[in-house]
Amino acid sequence: MLKQILSKLPRKSQKSDLLDSAGIDSGNHTSNSGNGVQCTNIGNSISSRLSVVKRVSSAVFPASIMAGVEAVEPNLSFKDVSNPQKQNLFISKLNRCCEVSDFSDPDKTTAEQDLKRQILIELVDFVSSGSAKFNEQAIAAMCKMCAINLFRVFPPKYRSNSTSGEAEDEEPMFDPGWSNLQLVYDLLLQFFSYSSLDAKVAKKYVDHSFILRLLDLLESEDPRERDCLKTILHRIYGKFMVHRPFVRKAVSNIIYRFVFETERHNGITELLEIFGSIISGFAVPLKEEHKMFLWRALIPLHKPKSVGVYHQQLTYCVVQFIDKDPKLANSVIKRLLKYWPVTNSQKQLMFISELEEILEMTSMAEFQKIMVPLFRRIACCLNSSHYQVIFPLIFPALERNSRGHWNQAVLNLTQNIRKMLCEMDEELVHACQDKLEDENSQLSEAAEKRKLTWERLETAAGFQPATDNIIPPVNPAGCAVAC
Repeated sequence: MLKQILSKLPRKSQKSDLLDSAGIDSGNHTSNSGNGVQCTNIGNSISSRLSVVKRVSSAVFPASIMAGVEAVEPNLSFKDVSNPQKQNLFISKLNRCCEVSDFSDPDKTTAEQDLKRQILIELVDFVSSGSAKFNEQAIAAMCKMCAINLFRVFPPKYRSNSTSGEAEDEEPMFDPGWSNLQLVYDLLLQFFSYSSLDAKVAKKYVDHSFILRLLDLLESEDPRERDCLKTILHRIYGKFMVHRPFVRKAVSNIIYRFVFETERHNGITELLEIFGSIISGFAVPLKEEHKMFLWRALIPLHKPKSVGVYHQQLTYCVVQFIDKDPKLANSVIKRLLKYWPVTNSQKQLMFISELEEILEMTSMAEFQKIMVPLFRRIACCLNSSHYQVIFPLIFPALERNSRGHWNQAVLNLTQNIRKMLCEMDEELVHACQDKLEDENSQLSEAAEKRKLTWERLETAAGFQPATDNIIPPVNPAGCAVAC
């Protein structure tokens, strides 16, 4: 009788039930990847930032999710199993790829590495075929495999020694294990691009921690890896609407740390490319949160010395904001003048080029608010000892004067100055001249389109076209700067 009573009491759950289904227990393997990155096990008591495998916790990939999944030999081909078994075979192949390979010796290629590569190729082909709808077990197995193979910490010795991150003239470093990493990235990209992927189920595994670890990988020295991450992060942003505010906040934090603390990050260019397309999709009127991103993240990015690495992408993002709300132009120009470089002539050229694009989208009312401090700054540029800063500002005026100024003395002086500048830097003169000709041709095309539009309107209204009233194109008085 006592035995019957004891048998009905609830038993204490075993801690082993909560172990990670990834198979990474406290006694599991520790391996080194090709770039010297050590993947730690879940039993290591190190900081959360350096703990790579520990992050793949039982909370994200619980063992109960895999319960009831029939084990299938992973070496079988998808063609050799029935359709109901393909899901289980897919999971078996993913679990087979959860072993991290050692690429520290480029001449050492084991049979295990070749087998893993072949399985990854089969997985990419299967997902890209679009012939299956993935259940929760498959989604969990996919995220687990990608976490084990991709998430790692880059040692300080593999980072750039300069404060500018990956400099323009610095040779990029390539990961020796890229052949396998590329397949994992391709598989993850195809998976997130899958049209029938249930985002409501997948968001349970593609959570904030998963996204943060992907963002951490943008510190990679390998530009190929950063390019893959850029595409994948953009797909995640589009697929999981619930994560969009978090992604924007996480990217803002990376930029804050880069601008105000380290001035060292390899993935700023890729982050700005992602946000360039995101900003173009913002609804109008702009939310206050989006404007704060412009003021607190994008504008301060003009401050670091390495701005030349990502300035083109930064300019595009700023121009996209002004395109959404032209009233922002006044405030943007004011803040640009605040960060205007004093001694760095190359940064001055970049700022002048950005300022030109902004002014093209600025209304007259907004321009009048900023024109006094703006022309003061331009006057300082004209006093610069660096001729590449001065010359693009004055070239359009010199070119127009040389084509027929009414005063012969001014015409002669203009021709002499132009000849002298050609002797100093003929390549720069030709570049500025090509830029001016392109702008003039665009103005002519725009004038011709306006003329044709008016003719069609007058014809439709029953009037004769008044060609005498067509105003010829007037070359702008502004300076073209693109050198």
